[in-house]
Amino acid sequence: MVRTRFAPSPTGYLHIGGVRTALYNWLFARQHGGQFILRIDDTDKQRNVEEALRPILDGLRWLGIEWDEGPDVGGPLGPYYQSQRLDRYREAVEKLLAGGHAYYDYATTEEIQAERTAAEREKRMFRYSRRFMAETPADRARFEAEGRQAVVRLKIPAEGKLTIDDAIRGRVEFDWVNEQDHVVQRADGTCLYHLANVVDDHDFQITHVIRAEEHLSNTPRQVFIVEALGYPRPAYAHLPLVAEPGSHTKLSKRKLDKYLKNRDFADLLEHGRKIAAAIGHPVEADVFNPVIVDFYRTVGFLPEAIVNYLALLGWSLDDKTEHFSRRELIESFSLDRVNKAPASFDPRKLMAFEERHFQLLPSERKVELVVPFLGKAKLVASPPTSGEQRIVEKVVAAARDRIKVAGDVLEFADFFQPDDRLEYDEKAFAKNLGKEGAAELLAKFRDRLATAEPFEAAAIETLLRDFVDAEGIKIGRIIHPLRVAVTGKSIGFGLFDTLAILGRERCLRRIERALAR
Repeated sequence: MVRTRFAPSPTGYLHIGGVRTALYNWLFARQHGGQFILRIDDTDKQRNVEEALRPILDGLRWLGIEWDEGPDVGGPLGPYYQSQRLDRYREAVEKLLAGGHAYYDYATTEEIQAERTAAEREKRMFRYSRRFMAETPADRARFEAEGRQAVVRLKIPAEGKLTIDDAIRGRVEFDWVNEQDHVVQRADGTCLYHLANVVDDHDFQITHVIRAEEHLSNTPRQVFIVEALGYPRPAYAHLPLVAEPGSHTKLSKRKLDKYLKNRDFADLLEHGRKIAAAIGHPVEADVFNPVIVDFYRTVGFLPEAIVNYLALLGWSLDDKTEHFSRRELIESFSLDRVNKAPASFDPRKLMAFEERHFQLLPSERKVELVVPFLGKAKLVASPPTSGEQRIVEKVVAAARDRIKVAGDVLEFADFFQPDDRLEYDEKAFAKNLGKEGAAELLAKFRDRLATAEPFEAAAIETLLRDFVDAEGIKIGRIIHPLRVAVTGKSIGFGLFDTLAILGRERCLRRIERALAR
């Protein structure tokens, strides 16, 4: 059975590149009728952030990337946290030592650095001399009598090559002479990532290690451990980087300032910040950043749009098909269609996927998605009253493609604000209602609206056009002041739909308030 895994470290929020890796593992397992395992690599106690684990789990679940074994669901091969498997790693270290594949090393950091500096000065490749290697109990006793502490290092060969057949990169060769005697156990007895990673992949019966390109350089030491412990070698597939916009450099959540020089990236962030601010969500870069998944969840993106876009960051079915359902992705995905080249993150294209997916939703689903945002902004009750629900339905229908993400409904907050607390765009108010004669025209049209029957969009349009003809004015002289009076701003969807949704009494109250102002 195919078994793949995703093994995040809880050191921060879920990175968009990490999600792409998890997605490819999940798709590969699902296509082959296999299992997808979630493992938490929390061996680095100095960097792990306990509170960051929940956003990782919630983010994957929000995207529909469910795991068959791992945190919250358990499984027969657990525990699925490296911090709970330390004894297992120590057993592996003892086996490496017993087989002569590792050794105790008593060199200090300064002594290792001195050898490294000498190699640089002599313009030769650094390779540790093993001067402080302890091969016998007597050696250990002698070094420890000097007050030294030991780490455990791999005893990497200095000759020959390692060859792997990477499912994406083909045949890859490594010269052993270029590898170091990597440390696998610290002086305090804790084990490092590379050993724990290999042991876990074996114990969890992982058949395919599908991971980011940056881990390719780790493969020789890991294969050395695999073979030294007598484990079967898994298949390897190293994915292309998810790169910065318009670049081949890895996308990083720490480079937000740099990315904001890209207009599309800046627009995406500003779009999100407006929504986040309206619902009281923090907008600081460390928790609200388009490089992390929580950004999209907070703003109201569709998980299926994110999944569709990320699937195409390095993989394609052909040169024309871009829109995929989740089922179609599972049926179509294959590692041999994954590209080697870095895949540039494109905020504009991501937004295009979101807009297309959102517009394909039935009206009922759109309403269901936007209501929580109105609730968080305290514009409707939670759950909304029947009257509020009807207004939401009408606003969503009238807004059409103006709502690209669920949070965009907050652009139409004016429909839900109390009439006596409607907020005005001051510039729009001054420009449109401050003109000579504007108030008089608005007052006259108010009297027409008061008797309009029926109070529906088509009838209101006829009423207004008749008014324009009777007054001998251009339509803009009444439309713009009227819009500002009833919505507080100068832009929005169709004015006649706007008036009909608000209803006669609310329109009249708002016009009266604007005139009094």
